[in-house]
Amino acid sequence: MKLVLAFHGTRDPRGGVVCSEVASMVQARVDVPVEVAYADVRQPDVRSVVDGPCVVVPAFLAAGYHVRVDIPEQIGERSDVVLTSPVGVDAVPAVRDRLVEAGFRRGDVLVLAAAGSSDSRALADVRRAAGLLGASAVGYVATAVPRVVDVVSEVRERVRGQGPALGRGRRVVVASWLLAPGAFHGALAGCGADLVSEPVGAHPLLVDVLVRRYYEARVGVLRTA
Repeated sequence: MKLVLAFHGTRDPRGGVVCSEVASMVQARVDVPVEVAYADVRQPDVRSVVDGPCVVVPAFLAAGYHVRVDIPEQIGERSDVVLTSPVGVDAVPAVRDRLVEAGFRRGDVLVLAAAGSSDSRALADVRRAAGLLGASAVGYVATAVPRVVDVVSEVRERVRGQGPALGRGRRVVVASWLLAPGAFHGALAGCGADLVSEPVGAHPLLVDVLVRRYYEARVGVLRTA
């Protein structure tokens, strides 16, 4: 069964490059063809790629509309297609690594920045990730509130309120809970944080999760065959 990596899709060419890089890294780890599909914005869409037996792995950091509604609708009633759970909070180790690469240090106050969703279950995923990362607050770039810029401002005021002894030198750092560069990550540049980590991107730890999702799904198919 081939592996279909389902990404959100972005008009930013850098996002497309990241998707291709992730697919190449996954391809080096599996014994089946790997194809890229997009839930929105870009082509090919999922519908046009699921043309035979396959496992669809959503490369999403939360289970919002695209994961719960859009991708399943594009798959339709096909009995030869298996849809796995998204990456979700399993991306936390990769995000933590990006924070270290960016220069995060002990004593920094962490804010998790996510795209946002109208689905409360997706927002719950983000809050769970924030807890695992030790973030003091969560902010959103779009679709949900509070906005990242407001959260950063509130956290900074909170740090200042601790007084010179506790607050001096404490930085406000934003962890990007985003998969690839694009408009959403670009918006974080003006959020007022002292430091913003890079998106997850083509990180080996992300690839680990995607490969694991595929093989777990394939084993499940063999057991029920």
